[in-house]
Amino acid sequence: MDERTLHDIIQHAYANSPAFRARLDGAGVRPEDVKSVADLTAVPVLTKDEAIALQQAEPPFGGMLAAPLSAVSHIFFSPGPLYEPGPEEDDAAWDTAVKMLREVGFGAGEIILNSLSYHLVPAGYLFDGAFTRLGATVIPAGTGPTELQLQMAATLGATGYVGTPSFLLSLMQKAEEKGVGLQLHRAVVTAEPLPPALRQTLTRQYGLGVINTYATAELGVLAVNTGEGMAMRLLPEPLIQVVNPDSGQPVGPGETGEVVVTNTNRLYPLIRFGTGDLAMNVDPRPGESAQEERAIILVGRRGEAVKVRGMFLHPNQLRFAAAQVPGVRAMQAIITRPDGGRDHLALRVDAPLPEGEGEGEGLRAAIAEGLKGAVQGVCRVKVDEVGFGEVGSDMPPVVDEREWQ
Repeated sequence: MDERTLHDIIQHAYANSPAFRARLDGAGVRPEDVKSVADLTAVPVLTKDEAIALQQAEPPFGGMLAAPLSAVSHIFFSPGPLYEPGPEEDDAAWDTAVKMLREVGFGAGEIILNSLSYHLVPAGYLFDGAFTRLGATVIPAGTGPTELQLQMAATLGATGYVGTPSFLLSLMQKAEEKGVGLQLHRAVVTAEPLPPALRQTLTRQYGLGVINTYATAELGVLAVNTGEGMAMRLLPEPLIQVVNPDSGQPVGPGETGEVVVTNTNRLYPLIRFGTGDLAMNVDPRPGESAQEERAIILVGRRGEAVKVRGMFLHPNQLRFAAAQVPGVRAMQAIITRPDGGRDHLALRVDAPLPEGEGEGEGLRAAIAEGLKGAVQGVCRVKVDEVGFGEVGSDMPPVVDEREWQ
């Protein structure tokens, strides 16, 4: 986002959105003070909980709207509850999504099976609008039964898919079971995690090109991944920052923080909106790279993370690290502070070990060293101790035994 665009949306939001004006005034910041992205860090992050509280105090939009209610053509609903106006015809979110779809290989004339929900939430509507603007034909299937969607996809010659990866797998398996030929060659998946094993099944067994997207109900598509790795490349718009949830300041490369977004929607300007999602910041040229050159690795939700020695530790990060080491069935992290000062991070590892003492000890050492390296690489936290024992499916992945006086 260039400085002129940022300046214009800040001025517009301050003049027309009572909630944003109150947030800026409360922080002692004048709109003319925000001249660059660096200046934006002076604006407090708006959390989802705060947005919900604003709407409950002043329904339906809590003063966040920057136009009369009559200007809103669609209103959606997300759990919370949180009401969201749908993007209007001139919203930049459409252009960003269309450009992304074109870059990953979709084009005019395609027939797209849209299996995202059209009911209350905006997911189906958002991708429907992006594909039709691209020149594609959309089958608005929504979240209907697998067999009916399979019939529609086969009869209408669907060439593309958008929906959750788990439903796509069900669709492909059902087609295989019934001997139904499909023309699907490319799929956009979203709304849930895409494990590496599931991606491999979809790409190798069924020959699909898989495009994994990170999107939110409030902001549309934010990042995309077309390869095997976990990193998701940021789209050029809207403005995306990864910040320390406590201070609101940007985190460095390789560090984990909250995804915070600023859009240019003049109807519903969201300035420094905290998504609640935690991600690792991937920046090849710190201080110089354009947004579309950067990437994020999503690790989970903010409320599920525990801070260890100043770094966020999330269960999903631990699962990813454990998956890098052969022989690990399950793992649990235990955080203590035995001397009242430094955090102590121990891992309890469930792994099959041979009965022979010498061979077993060698395998233990190899697994321990592998996990220490994997956890430090993924979580940026050094492991102090690795022990072995049973880790049941009902046991929490992270146990925080620190006592706070």
